Amino acid sequence: MSVFDGKTLLITGGTGSFGNAVLKRFLNTDIKEIRIFSRDEKKQHDMRVALNNSKLKFYIGDVRDYHSIERAMHGVDYVFHAAALKQVPSCEFFPLEATKTNVFGTQNTLDAAIANKVSRIICLSTDKAAYPINAMGISKALMEKVAIATSRNIPNDTTTVCLTRYGNVMGSRGSVIPHFLNQIKQGEDITVTDPAMTRFLMSLDEAVDLVIFAFTHGKQGDLFVNKAPAATIGDLAQALKEICNSKSAIRVIGTRHGEKLYETLCTREEMVKAEDLGEFYRIPADNRDLNYNQYFFEGQEDVSTVEDYHSHNAKREDVTGIKNLVAKISFIQDDIAAAQSAAAAGF
Repeated sequence: MSVFDGKTLLITGGTGSFGNAVLKRFLNTDIKEIRIFSRDEKKQHDMRVALNNSKLKFYIGDVRDYHSIERAMHGVDYVFHAAALKQVPSCEFFPLEATKTNVFGTQNTLDAAIANKVSRIICLSTDKAAYPINAMGISKALMEKVAIATSRNIPNDTTTVCLTRYGNVMGSRGSVIPHFLNQIKQGEDITVTDPAMTRFLMSLDEAVDLVIFAFTHGKQGDLFVNKAPAATIGDLAQALKEICNSKSAIRVIGTRHGEKLYETLCTREEMVKAEDLGEFYRIPADNRDLNYNQYFFEGQEDVSTVEDYHSHNAKREDVTGIKNLVAKISFIQDDIAAAQSAAAAGF
């Protein structure tokens, strides 16, 4: 019997790629109800029509508005908090908007969950939150701090707050694989910012597995990280080109504003206290109080001897390995087939 049987689950930002993957996993189980909370009525309508499932309920609202998320939280047992502004360029130009959604929106969601005595809430973060250099990563890093700080002060631990952090989800909306496939389909060059740039690769199913693992094993304030393989962007572009039998050239355009050469999933400060769970790392919350001796006079010597876990030192997939991973992503197979047809037609 699953811990979700007979329970009500709320997914903020539930019309996105992650929400769709959760629905695929849960709708045909004994879960009582799944609530989709988002501000996009068109996507909600499309999801409602496509799935046509009585377990699925829709709530229009915005995590920036406490009252809308609080109303949606009535009677909820569990929450997956996925609502966020995620695009690096848009967050760079509108950092305050990223802060409103990713930071204040998270605090609203946490406060609403605690007020309604939700049993457990999982907040989804990103590798860009580790050693952040862009507004999206900075706002997500502060989101993590907000969640962990909140977890320290929940009365009687009525609500358990945990986090997950993962890298690029292959084929998710707005990510590089659909972008490259669209360029192939249009007969355009495949534009790569830096072919030596590396990124972690994981599927949506693996992202859902990570969140479920955090849900079933997490303690107050825990952060869970998925161990994922990595690849260079140059090899990723070449793999998609070969999959589609495309003659498109790979053109280097230079690093975009706010991009990193590689992404970090666990900082070295986190690796010092990380618990290796096989497929995952568990990073317990830092629950020291505001004792200034620990910040100004006492340090940790071993921090300087540990290396962070990043996409330059993780297991590296070559072109063949990337092709095998991409072949497992079912929801982009139509895009691949369209790109293959276009390439065969000479576009």
